[in-house]
Amino acid sequence: MQSHNNGAIKRSDTTPSKDSNHITQDVRRYDVDWLRNLALMLLILYHLGMYYVADWDWHIKSEQQSVLLQNVMVMSNLWRMCLLFFISGMTLALIDMKYSVAALLRTRSQRLMIPLLFGMAVIVPPQLYYELIEQQQFSGTYWYFWTEYLISDPNTDVAPDRYSTIGLWTWNHLWYLIYLFVYTCVFLLLRPLCRKLVVSTFFKRVGNVKLIVLFASILLIAWVHVRPEFPTSHGLTDDWWSHTKYFLILLMGYLFASKPALWRAVINKRRLLLTLGLCTYGLVAMDRNGAFPFMGEAFRNYLVVQYLYGAVIIANLWFWMLGLVGYAGRYLNKPSRLLDYANEAVLPWYIFHQTLIIVLAFNLRRLELPAGLEALTIFILTILACYLLFAGIRQVNILRFLFGVKLRQFTANRKTHN
Repeated sequence: MQSHNNGAIKRSDTTPSKDSNHITQDVRRYDVDWLRNLALMLLILYHLGMYYVADWDWHIKSEQQSVLLQNVMVMSNLWRMCLLFFISGMTLALIDMKYSVAALLRTRSQRLMIPLLFGMAVIVPPQLYYELIEQQQFSGTYWYFWTEYLISDPNTDVAPDRYSTIGLWTWNHLWYLIYLFVYTCVFLLLRPLCRKLVVSTFFKRVGNVKLIVLFASILLIAWVHVRPEFPTSHGLTDDWWSHTKYFLILLMGYLFASKPALWRAVINKRRLLLTLGLCTYGLVAMDRNGAFPFMGEAFRNYLVVQYLYGAVIIANLWFWMLGLVGYAGRYLNKPSRLLDYANEAVLPWYIFHQTLIIVLAFNLRRLELPAGLEALTIFILTILACYLLFAGIRQVNILRFLFGVKLRQFTANRKTHN
């Protein structure tokens, strides 16, 4: 998520070498930047969909809900966050030789943890406020709520059931930042082993298909045996299925970017990969809509059926991730002014978007607009607000710092005359 200018990962300055198994360090990978930025922008549409989709819990919900929307959202729900962690792992490989442990930790602290803490203190609280209002758990002013939220007195009368080890504070959609920071720390402990692996004879000689099957098999075992015991919580300390999945994906992204032959093969096979992604999604959608009614009981009773379901889910994840990486490598590996803007703006937009969606959605209800028009209005206003807010942020260094954007360097003496 971070480039030279923004908040989670350094921009990619390398490309797969055509002549070796090593990574060339002199060519910028614009496609990785594009893919990361587009994946994060997809979250705006996804979280807007969460307001309208039926039967899925979210902070606030529209009265105009759609069951059919579930099928649309499941298409990306199976892979969207995995893609972000895969790209994060790729970027770690691409910048591997440029950062010492201390330098990478310092950069990640500045561009992940500071925006996270600022976001939790200032940007996220309105989400909880409107959630409590909707659930009739609070009826006071926002300023009273915010004061209680920041102080987080254990004896507060504001949502005492929400009180946790960090008080009323919550990261909500910003969980990605803390997870990526933790995974980076763990990766740095493993980096010597990872470096040895990518130059090993085994890694150089193993076939591309065999390597992908190995990656997928590890995730499949985790899907069957870890996921049922540790449902997704985004709570960090108890979210072991998510940690298993996302950290393994991050490591696999590192290994993927360290094997140029595999990267080239994925670009060449991009159509096949995305076609298979659509086919496996079709199976998932059919199952969700009752096409295989006899499989429900079999899934509960037979391990082999659980592995069958898991194989479809994991295959879908990999086909979509690799297909999108392939298409990005073929069509998006080029600079543009829009990419320069996105590299700098993506983290602030990510931080703002969910709060804007919730505030706008809650306050637009009184207009009683048709669902389609209301959703379009929320989307346009969210994009406009993100653009205007970032336009202000980029002018002030302290705000750039708080939002994880690279500081501007101002010269002491500026020329005013020719």
